[in-house]
Amino acid sequence: MEKQYVIDDINLKESWRLFHIMAEFVEGFENLNEIGPAVTVFGSARSQKGDELYDKTYGLAKLLGRNGFNVITGGGGGVMEAANKGARDAGAKSIGINIELPFEQKPNPYANVRLSYRYFFVRKVMFLKYAVAYIVMPGGFGTLDEFFEAVTLIQTKKMRPFPVILYDSSYWKGLIDWMKEQMLSHNKILKEDLDIFKIMDDPQEIVDYVKRFIVL
Repeated sequence: MEKQYVIDDINLKESWRLFHIMAEFVEGFENLNEIGPAVTVFGSARSQKGDELYDKTYGLAKLLGRNGFNVITGGGGGVMEAANKGARDAGAKSIGINIELPFEQKPNPYANVRLSYRYFFVRKVMFLKYAVAYIVMPGGFGTLDEFFEAVTLIQTKKMRPFPVILYDSSYWKGLIDWMKEQMLSHNKILKEDLDIFKIMDDPQEIVDYVKRFIVL
């Protein structure tokens, strides 16, 4: 009987977790439904204020804001902070969708629309559902996770095609070469799968490319 009580207790906790997940979805839908055209920007949380990547991200986000786009980030530091700051300084909506982590992820002060999530998968839905484009700055595992999720969903036609841009060709060159030399040559992907995303280095070119897909 004692074992049965433990199982029942676990099942009860799992049931309540479902309500928490639903609440996070509802909060996101209610807060982001009216944000207008927004571009999601990903990248390293470890970039420091004043370094080249931080400054490039700030400039790109500011340019996006001046061209009518709001900006969504993961709400933390580094690239996320720079993107939120650039959007805010351009007078655009600066959305930070934070994740609750024991380290690294603290909300930055530049988001003027803020959400906080416990579950990564709910947060990912918000990134995708309300973005008209993805811009992937240099980053680590989390950045790669978001990039490959978007590419996979487009590849499998689970979501509409939309601009997915890798910023800084020198950073991403090794990954792209590996995709071609290993994945493509071993028939793990199709040649056209590599057309799902673009690699760009010029901020104005990026903005112009995104604008071709969107009616502002």
